[in-house]
Amino acid sequence: MNSDEIRALSFATMDDGEELARAEAYGLLARLWFAPPDDELMEQFKVAVTQAPQSGAFLEAPWETLVAAFREHDRSSIAREYDALFHGVGRPDVFLYGSYYLSGFLNDKPLATLREDLTELGLAKDEGKGETEDHIAFVFEVMRYLIAGDDIVICNLERQRRFFRSHVQTWVEALCDAVNAHPRAQAYARLADFTRAFIQVETQGFDLLE
Repeated sequence: MNSDEIRALSFATMDDGEELARAEAYGLLARLWFAPPDDELMEQFKVAVTQAPQSGAFLEAPWETLVAAFREHDRSSIAREYDALFHGVGRPDVFLYGSYYLSGFLNDKPLATLREDLTELGLAKDEGKGETEDHIAFVFEVMRYLIAGDDIVICNLERQRRFFRSHVQTWVEALCDAVNAHPRAQAYARLADFTRAFIQVETQGFDLLE
C-alpha cells in the first residue's frame, strides 16, 4: 500500500449519510497516518468545515483542533514531524503497527491472525509494498472498504464489527497515547486526539449492536 493507492478524499458535509461520513473518516485517517499530507490534502484542510454536523457532538472539539493544527503548520514542518515520530535510523520513536502494541514485538502472532482474517475477507497486501498489514493505515483502509464496498457479503455491519473489535479497538488508542507522549508531537498529537475520539465513537456504536 502506498499513498497513491489510498483513494482521493473529500471532507464529508452534514448532507452526507452517516455511513459515507464514517467511510470518509477512516479514509482520511488512513491517509494522514500513512504519510505526511501532500499539497492537495493541505489545501483541503484550508477549506475544510471546522464544525461538526451537530453542535456539541463528541467529535466536534477534536476535529476543530485537528483542522486548526494542519492549517497552522506548513507541509514541510508536518513532514519533519512525521519523520521524527515514525521514521528513524534503526528504530522509530513511535511504532505504527498493531503487533507491537498487542504483543510487544513486530511481525508477531497478532499480524498472523490479521492475515488470516484478511484472507477470509478476500483481501491481500501487495507483497511489493514495504508496510505490513498491521500498519494503522492499512487497517483503517480495510474498515473503509467494509463500510463503502459494494460486495454486501463482505461489506456489512457484522464484518465491520468483528474486524474492528479484533484489529482496531484492541490497540489504536495505545498508539495515540504514544504519540501524545512524544515531545515533538504537535500536528500529529492533534491527529491522535481525533483518532482516539473517533475510535471511541465507533466502539460505542458497535456496543449498541451487542
